Amino acid sequence: MNLLITRPLPDPVMTAACARFDVTARDSTLPLSATELRAALTDYDVVLPTLGDLFTAQVFADVPAPRAKLLANFGVGFNHIDTKAAAAHGIAVTNTPGAVTDATADIALTLLLMTARRAGEAERMLRAGQWQGWHPTQMLGAQVSGKTVGIIGMGRIGRAIAQRCHYGFGMNVIFHSRSRTDAGLPAQQLPMAQVLQADFVVISVPSGPATHHLINAEALAQMSPHGILINIARGDIVDEAALATALQSRQIAGAGLDVYENEPSITPALLSMENVTLLPHLGTAVLETRTAMGMMAVANLIAHLDGQPLPNPV
Repeated sequence: MNLLITRPLPDPVMTAACARFDVTARDSTLPLSATELRAALTDYDVVLPTLGDLFTAQVFADVPAPRAKLLANFGVGFNHIDTKAAAAHGIAVTNTPGAVTDATADIALTLLLMTARRAGEAERMLRAGQWQGWHPTQMLGAQVSGKTVGIIGMGRIGRAIAQRCHYGFGMNVIFHSRSRTDAGLPAQQLPMAQVLQADFVVISVPSGPATHHLINAEALAQMSPHGILINIARGDIVDEAALATALQSRQIAGAGLDVYENEPSITPALLSMENVTLLPHLGTAVLETRTAMGMMAVANLIAHLDGQPLPNPV
């Protein structure tokens, strides 16, 4: 089978893929263009796409009889693929759950700590040569240990974040989930309005129509004035313009973001604020994690090749 890999992947993944497929690997680190998206469906038997490769309903509509039969997505999130349209065209979609859990939970804690302790702001001050030495009221931030963290979405990643917060920092954990959920540790499941009032609010839900702008102006207004919002899920879950307004007006104390509504573009107002930490979607940016993700995607491809059930259908 002919396989298209849409962006460079770690060497072990490429080796595993080349052992079973006739591989075409793009050198570009940018998402597929509109022309390339259509060519992926017409010129290849299977495709290993990545975040940003926008296989929309229109792309599928433009290719009524695709050659491709599987999109083995590199990542747990697949909101860039219209799965209903894919299914209607006879194309299966898989993802890579589990492999991303620890790295993504780690980046949530990175953002929480950086924002609470003003680490990004402090480093910028130091690098700019503005540090004049230690003094008692310099760069005072927020305490993390012993505070309350509210987690919206208690799936694999939400649980991993809760474990780090509870066992690592002695934090009180509250959470919101659409269904009754056992967090696997001392935690209280509450309505979202109450979870939003926590000292730290971490977004860990999948992206989709039900969660688009889940955190909007109304939700932000329910947060505490000293609250800090962390988003490691998907950018469109948070209304970025409303968040910028809430931060500018000090309606909330701060935010830590690893994902954005229109990546790689970021709402300009956020770039000039010192009370927001901005990372360039580093959630799974660990060699071991990216390799595990790639190997899971290849496992789905091989199952398809061998006529076996797909390990991770979505």
